[in-house]
Amino acid sequence: MRKNARLLTASLAALGLFAAACGGDDGGSTSTEAPVSSDAPATDGFIAGIAFDTGGRGDGTFNDSAALGGECAAEATGAEIKELEANVDEDRKANLELLVEGGAKVIVGVGFMFTDPMTEIAAANPDVSFGIVDSVVEADNVSSLVFAEEQGSFLVGAAAALKSESGTIGFIGGQEIDLIKKFEAGYTAGAKYINPDIVVEVAYLGPAGDNSAWGNVDGAKEIAAGWYAAGADIIYTAAGGSGAGTIQAAIEADAWAIGVDSDQYLTSGDPEAQKHILTSMLKRVDVAVCETIKAVAGGDTSGGFKTFDLSNDGVGYATSGGYVDDIAAQLDEIKAKIVAGEIEVPKAP
Repeated sequence: MRKNARLLTASLAALGLFAAACGGDDGGSTSTEAPVSSDAPATDGFIAGIAFDTGGRGDGTFNDSAALGGECAAEATGAEIKELEANVDEDRKANLELLVEGGAKVIVGVGFMFTDPMTEIAAANPDVSFGIVDSVVEADNVSSLVFAEEQGSFLVGAAAALKSESGTIGFIGGQEIDLIKKFEAGYTAGAKYINPDIVVEVAYLGPAGDNSAWGNVDGAKEIAAGWYAAGADIIYTAAGGSGAGTIQAAIEADAWAIGVDSDQYLTSGDPEAQKHILTSMLKRVDVAVCETIKAVAGGDTSGGFKTFDLSNDGVGYATSGGYVDDIAAQLDEIKAKIVAGEIEVPKAP
């Protein structure tokens, strides 16, 4: 409804250490603190690596969530966490190699773009464990960490339909690829579940392979501003750092934006932006990263396919700001039906 109211390193010597203590998580859906767990053993001299994709720390979404997972693992195990950020395609393989050379016993690649380089590096280093977010690498020493983004998106789509006064909402995706289409499919299905007649505008910021789509703030703002001017009152953006443009447009239009991956109400740090972030689709990359590092620190080096969905709180929705408090019971009822299999959420538009 309308509102009324980098960590960059170029050589092994510069590998960054980040092992800051992290606060406790109260178990609610709004926390952006690292999910602390006490069941992992203390580890002396254990090194873990996180290879961020473009944007790195400070993107407010995907990479920041992974960073929280590293903080969680550092607190839970005493591990030293080394981080590297990819700025160009060639950095991904190079950074994985640097982390191996730096002594990491487990390395998590944040994003599907690490698939090919990790396949190669994991095969060359069978004694090192790896994890990859949003992709599958079939190797004994790789954990493939995938999410049911469509399920979390279904919930924020339902929230958008319940809150929309105009009957028109929007979805802006980054690259037009199957992964991001899962967000679109769930969002549209959730909105239609509440209101079959609702209009859902859809646009993408780039084709497959266009990495600028993840940081195209101006492009997202232009699309969102046009839709708001035409009557849309809520827009959900799944495009990494580009989502900041949608939030800026929502502020100017006095409308709602929906965040993605992290709780963007909390990560925005801007009181004015917080007035316009209805909710966020939470994708618990932090949990996946933390649990992967903890497992290896505890001696479990098995890889395999691991899914994070509504049944294990791997995805969800944020309640920061209190803007969805009045519909939370309805959203939680929908969540229960999805978990029970009574609602089947599509993975493609």
